[in-house]
Amino acid sequence: MSFSQLGLTPELLSALSEQGYETPTPIQQQAIPVILKGQDVLAGAQTGTGKTAGFTLPLLQRLAETQPSHQKPHAIRALILTPTRELAAQVYESVEVYGRHLTLQAYVIFGGVNINPQIKRLRRGVDILVATPGRLLDLVGQKIVDLSQVEVFVLDEADRMLDMGFIPDIRRIITKLPRQRQNLLFSATFSDEIKAMAGQFLNDPAEISVARRNTAAEAVTQVVYAVAREQKRELLSYLIGSGNWRPVLVFVRTKHGADRLGRQLQRDGIRCAVLHGDKSQNARTRALNFFKEGSIAVLVATDIAARGIDIDQLPHVVNFDLPSVPEDYIHRIGRTGRAGMQGESLSLVSEEEIKQLAAIEKLLGRQIPRSTEPGFEAGFTLSTPSPSEHVRHSRHHKRKPRVRNPAGHRRPKTANTGRRSSGKAQQRR
Repeated sequence: MSFSQLGLTPELLSALSEQGYETPTPIQQQAIPVILKGQDVLAGAQTGTGKTAGFTLPLLQRLAETQPSHQKPHAIRALILTPTRELAAQVYESVEVYGRHLTLQAYVIFGGVNINPQIKRLRRGVDILVATPGRLLDLVGQKIVDLSQVEVFVLDEADRMLDMGFIPDIRRIITKLPRQRQNLLFSATFSDEIKAMAGQFLNDPAEISVARRNTAAEAVTQVVYAVAREQKRELLSYLIGSGNWRPVLVFVRTKHGADRLGRQLQRDGIRCAVLHGDKSQNARTRALNFFKEGSIAVLVATDIAARGIDIDQLPHVVNFDLPSVPEDYIHRIGRTGRAGMQGESLSLVSEEEIKQLAAIEKLLGRQIPRSTEPGFEAGFTLSTPSPSEHVRHSRHHKRKPRVRNPAGHRRPKTANTGRRSSGKAQQRR
């Protein structure tokens, strides 16, 4: 199937062609015709499946084809709500790219930056507004934003909205919208809570899903390393340097942990940046741009900060810390294996994280293959893997001990037991 068979206008087809897109993804094939008909949608798809284009393309077409005569020019006719600044910026970019041959005006607002330029731009009129909940409510409260003319309401990453505690804000925003409107809810997973929330404001929605409930992306190879907590950083540096991995997205649990790991990797000679909620918006944008253009090899990030990262060619994701919520593991590894590319997810699991690993594997319905690296063997076992999972990861089969990696690290000497590093290795850390 081609995009032209979905009923899109020449202006949108031209924009798609200019971006090199010819064939719609499964979520686009299912969602676009339904949205063009004006029906509400409850859609579930893994990240990287093209869901943003799945709602922006038909949204642009519907607004371009109908301009009510009673409205003032550039009244807000579509509202796209996202949980994070990064995701808001990327959705806005998609609206701009796909709508470049249309006369519709789009804008994005989020917190963490000066509100005055946003107020000035909004007063000139906007057809499509992409926003995060907090900043939107600020501007609604100041009577800068009027949502009474919204025709299409999109709630993107609804599962993350739930996790971040935005549901009360979303309910407040919905009260500002007109009763007659089209509603589109997109979520990476369909939990019972998400379905309950959808039932509160979706009207007889078409349910669309291109992935099994809570399944990890099939294009991602997953592997787990059992490693002592104090050896995690050294193993990570070794794997990145010896494999010449780039780009690599590394997930940590806390902001403090992200900053500490970033400093350590820099000392190891690995160019990296850190992304978390305490960073200014300018710093976050700069870090993302450096990562996308290849100026840095590694981006260390917390879950919330990394939610909006959208990079088609991201071969490696590393869980330096396992997430506390099993579903977050699926979101994390969904950053790789996108747009038809293969990806790899590695998790460095300490003895203290065995329970988190068990919860993740219960969610996946299977055990994640184990791997080891000579010199970094842990003094514990995660569980008893199946025979096939005892096989070493093929990429590491031929490595010899004590070879310096490009970042200047050696494998640590091991004691006679082969279980832990020597005192010198410990001192180096």
